[in-house]
Amino acid sequence: MIPVERHQQILALVAERGVVSIAELTERLGVSHMTIRRDVQKLEDQGAVLSVSGGVRSADRLAAEPSHLAKTNMYSSEKMAIGQFAARHIPRNSCIYLDAGTTTLALARELVERDDLLVVTNDFVIARLLMESSGCKLIHTGGTVCRENRSSVGESAARSLRMLAIDIAFISASCWGPRGLFTPDEDKVPVKRAASDVSSKRVLLSDSSKYNKIATHLALPLERFDTLITDTELSKSGRETLSAGSWELVLAG
Repeated sequence: MIPVERHQQILALVAERGVVSIAELTERLGVSHMTIRRDVQKLEDQGAVLSVSGGVRSADRLAAEPSHLAKTNMYSSEKMAIGQFAARHIPRNSCIYLDAGTTTLALARELVERDDLLVVTNDFVIARLLMESSGCKLIHTGGTVCRENRSSVGESAARSLRMLAIDIAFISASCWGPRGLFTPDEDKVPVKRAASDVSSKRVLLSDSSKYNKIATHLALPLERFDTLITDTELSKSGRETLSAGSWELVLAG
């Protein structure tokens, strides 16, 4: 059986069952465990499936980015816990980047009493909050305006970031998993990559509802991060997978 035929059978089984073990695929297709692993990796690279502990499942694909308004009241307690934890670990007189998003907004709310920070952001809601309620110095990246997410995106925003030296970048995610951060919006990719490139430390802030989901564009591999901060609802398999990485995994809550 050639690889394309195996891939078709794997996809058919996953579509029928939802989750299929590597052992069953090995037996059904009559090939080695390593061959199945390579097949699964190829399909995962194409965004067709996702690896889970001991098996493979159909991919949860995010087709479009929800609006800022739609996300505001989703998983608010988890975002608050993430923001509170992150805020406690920002040294005085730091220059930080807050990526656009409602989880980074939760962090910004924890910083309104600070007056020692230089905050760089591409998020208009965060900029307004800190401008009106804090003593922090502020830099907004500017750039192409994304109305639905109330932020700046694209190469112009990325160019602004590349002129800076940032201590800690707090980067948000539309969806994420062991491979990295994904987004359905291509214009967000250069901004996240630029923030990663110019920062001494990179921290992912994302609630666990977005874990093990994918979208069209891979913004950053997970290996780029020093710390992942999510919430205590992260699945057992997610905890096991992410605990084996080179980053620090924090479950806030």
